[in-house]
Amino acid sequence: MNKNPEIQFRSPEEIKAYQESRLAEELLYLQNHSRFYQRLFQVHHIDIQQIKTIEDLQQIPVTTKTDLQLHNEDFICVSRDEIIDYVTTSGTLGDPVTFVLTSEDLDRLAYNEYLSFTTTGCSRQDVLQLMTTIDRRFMAGLAYYMGARELGMGVARVGNGIPELQWDTIRRIHPTCGMVVPSFLIKLIEFAEKNHIDYHHCSMQKCVCIGEALRNPDFTLNTLGKRIHEKWDSLQLYSTYASTEMQSSFTECNEFHGGHLQPELIIVEFLDDNNQPVKEGEAGEVTITTLGVRGMPLLRFKTGDICYHYTEPCACGRNTIRLSSILGRKGQMIKYKGTTLYPPALFDILDNIPHIKNYIVEVYTNELGTDEILIRIGSENRSEAFAKEIKDLFRSKVRVAPSINFESAEYIAKIQMPPMSRKIVKFIDLR
Repeated sequence: MNKNPEIQFRSPEEIKAYQESRLAEELLYLQNHSRFYQRLFQVHHIDIQQIKTIEDLQQIPVTTKTDLQLHNEDFICVSRDEIIDYVTTSGTLGDPVTFVLTSEDLDRLAYNEYLSFTTTGCSRQDVLQLMTTIDRRFMAGLAYYMGARELGMGVARVGNGIPELQWDTIRRIHPTCGMVVPSFLIKLIEFAEKNHIDYHHCSMQKCVCIGEALRNPDFTLNTLGKRIHEKWDSLQLYSTYASTEMQSSFTECNEFHGGHLQPELIIVEFLDDNNQPVKEGEAGEVTITTLGVRGMPLLRFKTGDICYHYTEPCACGRNTIRLSSILGRKGQMIKYKGTTLYPPALFDILDNIPHIKNYIVEVYTNELGTDEILIRIGSENRSEAFAKEIKDLFRSKVRVAPSINFESAEYIAKIQMPPMSRKIVKFIDLR
């Protein structure tokens, strides 16, 4: 692929013109190779020659997760002998979808993570401790490894979990950067304190964090971010947001003011429920068009992730669109007693309550046909006074109080990690 890392520092007008020239190539590729988009263009009488600007994309219907689930193989644009890697989505909002990658796609994936790591200030002098899985059909772990290799960083592939092995690796190899789900950092800190490890003076300087929000939309640290920072203030925390479908990521720079778009790899729109663009300052669904993907490219794919976006230039010198932390998944929106909530807002409250070891948020439909929330909490303190304290905190933060059930932390831990899961489950939707 033609690499043009300097494009992110060009003017917004130059970035847009560059993306629109690439868009024409992508539409032609889809028309020639994708059964799904050939059918879509035909049914909706789309003349791709008329789609010249990013605004013109609004003439094309969006692609949804349901489309991917129902017509998975129709999205594949290459013959079987060109497929090098098979991965699946995590299936957060339904059945997992299989994605295929060509050799060219793997090179693109490595380049994306190279850009991601350089955005955080990493260089070939750094050593990366990979605290996420690289197997189990998981795209991201492989991407991080290949991106680190492209940059020239050394990598220690520890995988997820096992605090003792993580600290042994830090002691032996002296990594400077971690790739990690941020809540696991709490467990690392607790293990270090329990075992008298001086983590404040270890080699780890920064962590690139996936899967959980660290910041509020105003860029301040949320509860999880604060808990880590208060314990380990010398550790720099960078958020990165990605998905298997987009095969690209949005990563924070040293200004920590949102995740930067990589304009060579993806076009992004932010849409409302009627698929109309939202204004800056309004929450919208991240909708992506991939650039340069050969195996399974996507056009106007609605990710289900809701966030804010920012267009003013960043102090780091980049002029790309930036994303806030994800507010929640559209399919996980809860209407509870007249209040609209997303699970991350509930997690943020629970993460800040002492004596809660772990939890599961369950949503179900009550006999009136409306949403009901039950929070199962693993805690040694199971008093009515503690339950009231938790409910009062919810009322003060989100105006409504869910039902509380106390369980053993061991029971909650089993629910959180079902056998086939790659991620800790904190939210169960029974509606």
